[in-house]
Formats: sequence, C-alpha cells, structure tokens
Amino acid sequence: MISKCFPIAVFFISGSHNDTGLHYDRYLREVIDFLEKDQHFREKLHNTDMEDIKQGKLAKELDFVSHHVRTKLDELKRQEVNRLRTLIKAKQDIEGGNDIAVDHQALLKQFEYLNHMNPHTFEVEDLDRLIKSATKDLENYDKERHEEFKRYEMMKEHDRREHLKTLNDEERKKEEEHYEEMRKKHADHPKVNHPGSENQLKEVWEEADGLDPEDFDPKTFFNLHDTNGDGFFDEQELEALFTKELEKIYDPTNEEDDMVEMEEERLRMREHVMNEVDTNKDRLVSMGEFLVATKKKEFLEPDSWETLEQNQAYTDAEMREFEEHLAQQEQDLNQRAVDLQKQRTELERQQEQLNAQKIELQQVRSATVQQEKLPPGSPQAHRVQHEEHQQNIPQQTHQEIPAVQPEVGQEHPHQP
Repeated sequence: MISKCFPIAVFFISGSHNDTGLHYDRYLREVIDFLEKDQHFREKLHNTDMEDIKQGKLAKELDFVSHHVRTKLDELKRQEVNRLRTLIKAKQDIEGGNDIAVDHQALLKQFEYLNHMNPHTFEVEDLDRLIKSATKDLENYDKERHEEFKRYEMMKEHDRREHLKTLNDEERKKEEEHYEEMRKKHADHPKVNHPGSENQLKEVWEEADGLDPEDFDPKTFFNLHDTNGDGFFDEQELEALFTKELEKIYDPTNEEDDMVEMEEERLRMREHVMNEVDTNKDRLVSMGEFLVATKKKEFLEPDSWETLEQNQAYTDAEMREFEEHLAQQEQDLNQRAVDLQKQRTELERQQEQLNAQKIELQQVRSATVQQEKLPPGSPQAHRVQHEEHQQNIPQQTHQEIPAVQPEVGQEHPHQP
C-alpha cells in the first residue's frame, strides 16, 4: 500500500486498489512504491512542503536513494517505454490503415511524464516530469470527467430527439408525455442534505453507523470513516459518505433513474466538500481541517443543495453546437462512404479487365502447348500453323481492284 504522506496534489494514490484514471497509473504506482521503500527518500518526503516538491527539489533527492531502488526504477522505465511504443505503433497502424493523418505531436505528448530520449535509466528528470505531469493531470481529471458527462447528457438528448422524428404525431405525443412523467417521478424524492453538513453527517452516523444522533461527535465520526486509519479522508472515503444521500435520488431498478447521473452527483458532492474543507488543497482532508469545518456556520446552517435535475449539464448553445458537430460528422461519413463506393466500383472494373487478360493469356498458352505436342510436319501441325498465319494476316474487306486503263493511243484488244 502506498503511504498517504505522499501529497495528493503531487500524485497521491490511496491504497493499491484505487485507480487515478491516468493512462500511466500502473507506472506511477510502482515508482512511488519503490521510492517509499528507500528510507532517505521517505524522510525527505515527510519534510518537504508541496511547493518545493512542485519546483523539483524532491526529485533531486533521487541521487541519494539506494542502488537497489535505482536499478528497479531503471527496469520500470524500460518496461513503460516499451509499453508506450507498442501502443503508439498500434495506433499508427490503425490510423494509417484508415488513411487518417497521424498526429505525431499528440502521440509524443503521451511521453511527457518521462524522458523517452533516454529509455534505459530512470533519472532526476524522469521523477521531476512524473511529479509535474501527475500534478497537472490529477488537477484536470475531474474537469475532464465533467466534460465527458456533459457529452453523455447531450448525446442522450440527441438520441431522444432523433427517436421522436421517427414517430407519427400520436406516437410522438405519447412519448413526450412519458418523458415528462419520468422527469417528474425522478425529481420527486426526499430532501437531500447539503454534503458535508451536520445534518448529512448525522444521518450517516445514525443510519450507517447505528449510533444515536444526539451523541454525534465529529472526532469519533472521522475515526470511524477513516477506513485505512491514516489520519486523512481521501476522495474515495469522502465519496462513500454520500451514498445515503444518493440513495434518496437514485434506484437502479427505476426506469427514471440514470446511474451515470448518480456518479456525476457523487463527484459534485465530493468536489464541493473538498473546496470547502481542504484548505491546503492537497486533495486530502486531515482531521484538523475536518474539525475546523465542523465549527463553521456553513456546517450548522447550510444552504439547500441543488441536485442535477436542477442544474442542466449543458446550455442550449452547447446543445446546438453539439448537434451541428454530429451532423457534420454524419455528412463526412456519408461522403466517405460515397468515395469508398467509387473506389470499389473502379477496383471491380480493373478486376474485370485483369480477368479478361488472364483468360486471353490462358488461351494463348493452351494453343502453344497444343502446337508443341503435335509431330512436326503432320497435317494437324500444318493446320494450326495455317490458322495462326491467317489470324496474323491483315484483313481487307470490300476493297475494289481498280480497272487497268489502256495507255493513250493503244487500242483495246476487243475494239474493232
């Protein structure tokens, strides 16, 4: 398991089973795991603040780790470079086979977290790159997830509109009525407590922990839900606190409830609490930060929480742009299909020509073989030669032979 003392803003991973979502997640885990096994590096890690880590001061400590750790890091880097090269080669083969221009710069960006010009040894630059890349990528990860959700919601609405176009007036009316009924049914749920508020935590305390809400104690609550006992709430531990609230809104057995939307709601809740409580922005909530938050007015008297159905993920302008983009994609695909059909027709025509030439060549070869088998001077050989000779004589058709005119003064032999 990877220690929580490694700052989340750099590239903290909570336990061996939590995935950062980064495409180099496994490499990241293995590097951290081996670095934390080195006593010198681990001590420096404890005593280096986040800004110094971001500026590369921690990376320089790599020169002082044990030979065994450095050797293992070299091996990890070689494996990672080979993995990426294989993936990029496969991508190039696929795109090249589809006549798609390969964006080499975009492919090379996948190497930003290591120095691929030196594929054999793990150096200070590699650790510095890994820290900076993971910091940036983790900070942008939630934003990318929100964008993916927005595209999901717009595609769902687009598919609904396209389906309506296939219906007659009566069917369309029934479908619209059903859609509105499902929306109202989904919105009809118990009140959702503000994430991270006293009411929300007390509900967990009572229903999940089985304790008397009158005995609610923030410090005890923190220790109960710090599941790995490291003194911090990480993102996964925080998200687990919102399950009771989400169950008020979403039920996987209900037609009107979308589980993709449930996970987006969970993400929104976690982000909100992090923004309110995580004062040093290390993507962890320490017990100290948690206890300070429980004394704020917002904890005792929070605003109402607006759920997703009250906050559409996209604007009307974004929806129009999205549909225009889909229409352009469809147009491009149709044109591509037309071009491919033309290419197919031309290839078929060329194939027919080749087949005709092949048949003609086979006939010539057959005649040649037949002639070689006949005894020289035999009537059959003379007949084959005669037929070939006749085939090679240019034919004159309907050509008149001009009459011979007598010379001037010469009498015609039959003239009296």
